[in-house]
Amino acid sequence: MTTKRVLFIGGTGTISAACVHRSVGAGDEVTVLNRGSSRRPLPEGVRELVADVRDPDSLRDAVGDAEFDVVADFLSFTPAHVQAALDRFEGRTGQYVFISSASAYEKPPRRLPVTESTPLRNPYWQYSRDKIACEDVLVAAHRERGLPVTIIRPSHTYDEALMPTLGGWTDITRMRAGRPVVIHGDGTSLWTITHSDDFAVAFAGLLANPEAIGDAFTITGSHAPTWNQIYGWLAAAAGVDEPDFVHVASETIAAFAPDLGPGLVGDKAHSMLFDNAKVTALVPEFRTTITFDEGARRLVAHYDAHPELQGGDESRDALFDRIAAHARSAR
Repeated sequence: MTTKRVLFIGGTGTISAACVHRSVGAGDEVTVLNRGSSRRPLPEGVRELVADVRDPDSLRDAVGDAEFDVVADFLSFTPAHVQAALDRFEGRTGQYVFISSASAYEKPPRRLPVTESTPLRNPYWQYSRDKIACEDVLVAAHRERGLPVTIIRPSHTYDEALMPTLGGWTDITRMRAGRPVVIHGDGTSLWTITHSDDFAVAFAGLLANPEAIGDAFTITGSHAPTWNQIYGWLAAAAGVDEPDFVHVASETIAAFAPDLGPGLVGDKAHSMLFDNAKVTALVPEFRTTITFDEGARRLVAHYDAHPELQGGDESRDALFDRIAAHARSAR
């Protein structure tokens, strides 16, 4: 197998770090470009370029005229970001891989499971609308001038360092203290949640794959527990037998915490199931191997082993007290 020259723009985030490790394990020649600061270390053998991807001069100085078989862009969130990446890399790579988001699929979904042909429309979340706009730029570039683009749509992807709940580690602290923990809705909606190591298997299989050019792929896996199960598994991993869960409508949470509203009403409030047949047709080894009962144990063990990651959020803690008190007073 020919060694692939892969540039990761990002490379140390929740998803991208696992993809870098998978790519290195496959024998790829891996370069990572970012600002040089992350809690996730790079594996041996990775070349690191330090630059501000938002600064064209900094980007040019770091990359020069280097060419790559694949450029995997994890750091573009607006059309302007995408255009800046294309200005630097178009014509210098055989495949530009853009990380979009499954939150771009229409909300609420008209039918499940969601497929790649599901319309892209999210009136609730600007982040999702920006990702859609990025895709529009790339699809137009592919149609008009043959840009070798592949679009990837992950949903909720986590690793040992990223808690998936509203309050993050604050929720675990509250569980252990016997204090109420807020769960959006009634907790029974189904939520697809994917470990980054599983995601990386599908991702790596699409790199420099000619059948992936000019196409979009959902990568989520098949594991879709309820939110009650997700919080329950975390409680069990934290050694809490009887957690105090308070269920609160997503719209109510959004009223108390406007910063949480778009991600709830525009994504997590809905049951989200995905059809991964398209990616598994090209990467048949991709499947869910880490379910969240195991993921929860890994998360809590990692945070317990690294107290420096547990930094409390006093304002968020007080917010949950107010939301829980409001919900109970309204019963």
